[in-house]
Amino acid sequence: MTKLRSKESTEGRKMAGARALWRANGMSESHFGKPIIAIANSFTQFVPGHVHLHQTGQQIKAIIESEGCFAAEFNTIAIDDGIAMGHSGMLYSLPSRDLIADSVEYMCNAHKADALICITNCDKITPGMLMAIMRLNIPAIIVSGGPMEAGIVNGKNRDLVDIMVAAGDKTIAKEHVEALEKGACPTCGSCSGMFTANSMNCLSEALGLALPGNGTILATHKRRKDLIESAAKLIIKRAGDYYYKGDKSALPRSIATREAFLNAMSLDIAMGGSTNTILHLLAIASEAEINFNLNDIDNLSRRVPVLCRVAPNGHFHMQDVNRAGGVMRILAELANGGLIDTNVARIDYSTLKEALTENDITSYALSQKARLNYLSAPGNVKSSQMASQERYHHTFDSDPEDGCIRDIQNSYLKDGGLAVLYGNIAQNGAIVKTAGVNENLFHFRGKAIIFESQEAAAEGILSGVVKPGNVVVIRYEGPKGGPGMQEMLYPTSYLKSAGLAECCALITDGRFSGGSSGLSIGHISPEAASGGNLALLENGDIIEINIPERELYALIDHTEMQHRREAMESKGAEAFKPQTRERAVSKSLKAYALLVSSADRGAIRVIE
Repeated sequence: MTKLRSKESTEGRKMAGARALWRANGMSESHFGKPIIAIANSFTQFVPGHVHLHQTGQQIKAIIESEGCFAAEFNTIAIDDGIAMGHSGMLYSLPSRDLIADSVEYMCNAHKADALICITNCDKITPGMLMAIMRLNIPAIIVSGGPMEAGIVNGKNRDLVDIMVAAGDKTIAKEHVEALEKGACPTCGSCSGMFTANSMNCLSEALGLALPGNGTILATHKRRKDLIESAAKLIIKRAGDYYYKGDKSALPRSIATREAFLNAMSLDIAMGGSTNTILHLLAIASEAEINFNLNDIDNLSRRVPVLCRVAPNGHFHMQDVNRAGGVMRILAELANGGLIDTNVARIDYSTLKEALTENDITSYALSQKARLNYLSAPGNVKSSQMASQERYHHTFDSDPEDGCIRDIQNSYLKDGGLAVLYGNIAQNGAIVKTAGVNENLFHFRGKAIIFESQEAAAEGILSGVVKPGNVVVIRYEGPKGGPGMQEMLYPTSYLKSAGLAECCALITDGRFSGGSSGLSIGHISPEAASGGNLALLENGDIIEINIPERELYALIDHTEMQHRREAMESKGAEAFKPQTRERAVSKSLKAYALLVSSADRGAIRVIE
């Protein structure tokens, strides 16, 4: 038996005042001596992925308290990257990950919570909560609000990226752009493609800290509410397992082991997930004190095939992934190829192998619950309410050749949907989502055209300054240089709008939205602001990209590079700072920049 953490604030004469305050919070006599379960919600009316979570925390509280434990809800912040994008608001997105992690840690440790259930959905909220879960290492489960339905516009499924691309294409009629704007984002939930939010919610399943279906069951479907209720019941059980039975398998660090991180990264590669997931997995692993780095990701990327091409890399959306069996089907296919470890533990099953037996749609032992989860369908009705419909498909998408989830034999690429590149402008690595790159662009050579902000690059693309064959270089947008490592969805979308996506490349020390595709290379490390060679590039330099060989080079000899470095360093305090950018940076962002690492370490806080 393990002593409850909460007894520090509920036992003994000296804690009479604390008990009085617990009673004022609604705690009854029967609750004392039982686990206090924290509910970390992220409801906000700023984010469609979170707008439907208002009542969810209280619904979970009612379930927990019906079983005799006390539950207390609190909220974290949540930033909508789509709304914050394209202006200075994006500077705050990645830094919010640390604030979210800190707030969950602060609340749980200050009040000595015994267990935790996190209600999440969008981009930085899920990784922030997972970072906190790893720090705390108390029984915990994560549950998301679910994906948005794809919007039907002129008979085709559309999403947020379709709107952005059309808005930047001057040849598309205003009426069509307006139709997309009003129809492509029809419901609550995280945006409908395999963007960062949905990628992270899928990876939570692979890490073993979320239930099957967490990443793919639609926000609008009744099965989403059922999933959340199941998570609430499970955290009660797992808290009891740990505190009453001394079962340490209920702890996050017993579940999210190095092998689990390798499984999660393999999933991400196979499903062509967002490159942001690399940034987040590195940070989460750091909080768990697990040795997981870019070399591991590079090794996996050379042997794990691409089984999915979901928007923005193809025409499928999250609702299609769900119908094809979701995360469990992808993991099962990887297991069939001997590419993942199925002996890893989970919050809900003893092993991943057991979970796959009941939740893989091709399994002889598929449970009725899993069957209904993966047959759940979009309602095709505008709604901002969770569980507002209960429509089902009649059959699964189980086509291994042309379906949403292919088998290994019919994979899109035999090696990796993500790749780590190295070279003289990325000594510590850079990331490209190969699943979103036309194979004709796997070898590319072009002249650099330099921009020192995302905004300048977007303007350069739209105004015609960027020409076919150029390599667009956006620097000083890394974690320190931004500060905040902005997403580059607008520049990549505008390259498509301008018809340049198949004849230009883009490289940056910033990052990309999960909605980005094309020959877009990010996370260049060391970043320009940390003295990286990216800062030394000049207009007209020849950049060579070789994805099969995992190379990213500027064709500049060592002597010339050294001369440029000496010239830069001679600027003293102004060295490795943008020369042409005007940007107001708040004190909070300056504080973030003081401690943050480059992207190769996950943009984590470095405190020596």
